[in-house]
Amino acid sequence: MPGNNSKNSNTSDVSTNQSRNRRKNPREEESNEETSIITSNNNGSSYGTVSQTITYAPIKSREQTHGKPSLERRESVIEEENNEDLQIEIPATEPEKEGPVAWSSLPHKRQLAILTCARLSEPLVQTSLRSYLFYQLKSFDPSLPDSVIASQAGIMAGSFALAQLTTAMLWGRFSDRSGRKRVLLIGLGGTAFSCLGFGFAQNFWQALVFRMIGGALNGNVGVMRTMISEIVKEKKYQSRAFLLLPMCGNIGTIIGPILGGLLADPAGSYPSLFGGIKWLEKYPYAPPNLLSACFLASACLAVIFALEETHEMYAHKEDWGIKTGRAIKHFFRRLRKGSSSKIEYTAILSTNSSPTVGSTPITPKSPKRVAPRYKNRLPFRQVFTYNVVCTLVSHALLAFSMGTFQSIWYSFLSTPAYNPSHPSKSLPADYTPHPPLKFTGGIGLPPRDVGLAMSILGVIGITMQLFLYPIVNTRFGTIRSWRIFLYGFPIAYTLAPFLSLIPSLSPPPSQKTGPLIWISLTLVLLIQTISRTFAGPATTILINNCSPHPSVLGTIHGMGQTASSAARTVGPALGGYLYGVGLSSGYVGLVFWMLTGMAGVTCLASTFVGEGDGHEIWLEGDQEAEEEARIRNRELGFNV
Repeated sequence: MPGNNSKNSNTSDVSTNQSRNRRKNPREEESNEETSIITSNNNGSSYGTVSQTITYAPIKSREQTHGKPSLERRESVIEEENNEDLQIEIPATEPEKEGPVAWSSLPHKRQLAILTCARLSEPLVQTSLRSYLFYQLKSFDPSLPDSVIASQAGIMAGSFALAQLTTAMLWGRFSDRSGRKRVLLIGLGGTAFSCLGFGFAQNFWQALVFRMIGGALNGNVGVMRTMISEIVKEKKYQSRAFLLLPMCGNIGTIIGPILGGLLADPAGSYPSLFGGIKWLEKYPYAPPNLLSACFLASACLAVIFALEETHEMYAHKEDWGIKTGRAIKHFFRRLRKGSSSKIEYTAILSTNSSPTVGSTPITPKSPKRVAPRYKNRLPFRQVFTYNVVCTLVSHALLAFSMGTFQSIWYSFLSTPAYNPSHPSKSLPADYTPHPPLKFTGGIGLPPRDVGLAMSILGVIGITMQLFLYPIVNTRFGTIRSWRIFLYGFPIAYTLAPFLSLIPSLSPPPSQKTGPLIWISLTLVLLIQTISRTFAGPATTILINNCSPHPSVLGTIHGMGQTASSAARTVGPALGGYLYGVGLSSGYVGLVFWMLTGMAGVTCLASTFVGEGDGHEIWLEGDQEAEEEARIRNRELGFNV
């Protein structure tokens, strides 16, 4: 009919014009694998609608397009009447909205789990040591006053970070050139050796040397952050993935202090069980260090046999550790099958199925997203952009206050409470406390209770990270939530020293007891831990995203660890010195209020930090590398 032919002609003209307009924007064509344009011509009635669907899709073969995706026109439904081949119309549907990212949706869970176990071993070691460090230093020379022991504890805490400061950037650059896995193994093995030496040390200087050896060989924090960013490339997953490392810190804070407190000096703590054992009496603090070395050795084995290299230049090279791990796994699998009873199962074919019986198909392994392979490397002189400098300065300031607080907090919990009838010899002879500024003393907790107090911090932290952090980070974003929760640190640091003024059920010099002291202690830890829960992972993400080019990502994380190590070297050493000065002068809050001022400076510095995209500087060949990776990922079925 003429009328219908006219309608068809008009509809076809509209579709042709729309298709021409769509071809003008190649970005839009690349972002959609299939685009359906539906036009209709309705004469006003409830029927008689004529619709036409023109579908564009990338051609599978790219020989004629020089490797670039092109578009082809598929026949419309109306044109099917004149063709012998049957065409099937697939109606266009609106894209589904992505739901919130859950822990179960994280990619490459096995690799992340191995990396998490490797990271968990180190906080276990560090937090275990802190629960008894004050008493181990006291055992080296019982005649030293508490103020000197506090200064030594600060030096000991800063020595590990000082050694890291000298080598962290070197390990970062070494991982960029030689792979991540090798650096990770050196760090774990070096820390295990350091633990053994520290546990059997006989004096302060021996212990100091072994701590510095462990720090010099350990560049693992920066390398692990780099590996996570290479394992999980999609930014929507990174807020969860980067949360795994600080979560390990909180798990270590739960378990480490308890293990350290229970295992330290077993002959003195449990004389009925371990009394009379010569080596335990000679080396009372060796047991917790032996256990720490076992944790680290187990992590080394997991990394060797199961963790895959993530550096794009070395990921495809043969790894004897992975091959050995697969062989061991295959051996035990065959052993398990051989020991089980032989029960055979026969497949029952449905009436509609083919009579051919074959082997059961094995589900193929899910493909990995292809990373761009950049040909050029950013020169080192171009690494220090404005945002990189601002981010590293803020990170160093935050690490200074957090590292110093953790160091002096253990000493504060272990320091005996102020006893007016028998004041410390380091105090002035005419000393009289005048709160709220002039007061002294600690809480006097033994190692076991110090471990319990620090475990409270870990329980709070892991709860916040699992349930609160993802919600708040999704609601406010990384940089905004980071800036908001930085303000919790000065509040916690201001309140902390006043715990020594809380009334106790037991008189001095006994440790402070009673529900009021534990409620107050938990409140201070709650404020500090909530702030740390949000600031720690966010800082890691900001450091990762401030990298000006992907080729220097390991270097950037190495620089971040260097900045952190510098702060954690100066902070605990200076904090331990000021804490000792405060104890001897009668102003125990001196160091805490210094941290309050430092935390305020950190809040100010955070306003200069921007959230980068990890690729601020583009070098020659970068766009081609990204386009090639984008095409390859599209072929593998990934959304790009």
